[in-house]
Amino acid sequence: MKNVKHLTLGIETSCDETAVSVVADGREILSNIISSQISIHTEFGGVVPEIASRRHLENINDVIDAALREADVTLDEIDLIGVTYGPGLVGALLIGVAAAKAIAFACDIPLVGVNHMHGHIAANYLEHHELEPPFMALVVSGGHTNIVNVPDYNKCDKLGGTRDDAAGEAFDKVARVIGLGYPGGPKIDRAAKNGNRDAIEFKRVYLEPGSYDFSFSGLKTQALNYLNTEKQAGREINVNDVAASFQEAVVEVIADKAVHAAKEFGQKRIVMAGGVASNTRLRELISEKASAAGIEVLRPSPVLCTDNGAMIASAAYYAYRAGERSGYDLDAVPALEF
Repeated sequence: MKNVKHLTLGIETSCDETAVSVVADGREILSNIISSQISIHTEFGGVVPEIASRRHLENINDVIDAALREADVTLDEIDLIGVTYGPGLVGALLIGVAAAKAIAFACDIPLVGVNHMHGHIAANYLEHHELEPPFMALVVSGGHTNIVNVPDYNKCDKLGGTRDDAAGEAFDKVARVIGLGYPGGPKIDRAAKNGNRDAIEFKRVYLEPGSYDFSFSGLKTQALNYLNTEKQAGREINVNDVAASFQEAVVEVIADKAVHAAKEFGQKRIVMAGGVASNTRLRELISEKASAAGIEVLRPSPVLCTDNGAMIASAAYYAYRAGERSGYDLDAVPALEF
């Protein structure tokens, strides 16, 4: 610990993970504790906000203590606290924000509120220590599908986002209908490995020329109509083929738009982020398309693609270095924009 210059405690409670991490100098993970609620919400087919908030309240102190123990530090050694204040579920966010403000006040530690989406992008700094802006970022998660130009550590210019269902939402809904259950993204990914991605012709939705926005609602409806038609006709449905074909229609559009954006803005790197960035077919396809255009693709390991405190700590560190501070009036902003 003698060579550590700056320790940040990162707190993330935007959805159903209570996550806390200690990060040194914005890049080195000393601890990364994640208490997941997936098993709890699986029986409901999705996250129940009230249950998520209650679990965060029950878990937050223990997770903070575990993160400090694993990093072998005390609160007296923490130089900065970073906390997600949006976007996310309001009740869940409030637990993390309240905990962060209480510690900051009691221990007289500076506080920085972090945009959850900026945190996902910052996860790549933890994995790729040589990475510096500028680059193009692709943030794909349960509630967001965004293409973001990142000219500087603390500047994120959103070029396009989802107009209806995000990619993760579309995966969840189709997975539920074909009987794979929740969470849908990983289960669609696994089933697709045993399916034929060309078995069913699902439409690719690119919207108007030049747009970097996404729309997966129509594609989802097309998949549901296909399933209903097959059932009514008494034909057997190949779940793996449906998963592979649907997944291909989603990831092909995402990969095409991300590579096109990088080329248009002269970026030589695409940085992937968010839970759906773990999708193996998306990783494969975007790497193929980017390589053909002379563009490098970077992505974090799966544990850093999901919600975690380390990414929040990293984003907070760079915001703090740029002079950002949050007051004790920091509040949850569930619909926070980029």
